[in-house]
Amino acid sequence: MYFAALLARTEDGWEASDTELDDVETLSDLTDLARENSVDDDTVLVFVEQEGAWFGIVRVEGEEDPRIYISDASAAARSSYGEILLTDELVGREPGSDDGTDLDTLDLDGTEDGEPAEVDTGAQDEDGIDALDPLPAGPLGDRTVLTDLGVSEADLRQMDSGDALGEIAELLGVAEVLEAVR
Repeated sequence: MYFAALLARTEDGWEASDTELDDVETLSDLTDLARENSVDDDTVLVFVEQEGAWFGIVRVEGEEDPRIYISDASAAARSSYGEILLTDELVGREPGSDDGTDLDTLDLDGTEDGEPAEVDTGAQDEDGIDALDPLPAGPLGDRTVLTDLGVSEADLRQMDSGDALGEIAELLGVAEVLEAVR
């Protein structure tokens, strides 16, 4: 089950709205959606969560490039919504490269459970990443995406994927606002 919400900072605090990602196909589409919900080019946070498997945060401020954090890149890679966040730049590959991380070749329909594949190749690199699955089974992206808002890198890394967005909202002081759209 997926949940997606936008949190837009305003003069009076944060406003939340749930959002459908059915019409969002790229990070650019998601960024445009966030900017449409921005008040005076202020901060907009996009929360995406696949219950129990992974969560992602996209931070959009004005015309700056979005900042992205994903709790488990390997699980997100098996999700159509995660695929939106796993850009070439984020995963460290050249656009159009054929390095085994071509997410377009996966059959994703948005109903994936995000469970790690039970494939043991025995071949891992120095970081313990499976040679056939080059995305880490762990965090990827900007780990300081929420630091200035009161959520440290350590806090973010310790989040339980089961209700990470609720925990983050609590640390941001906007739990009631987020719960109103759940």
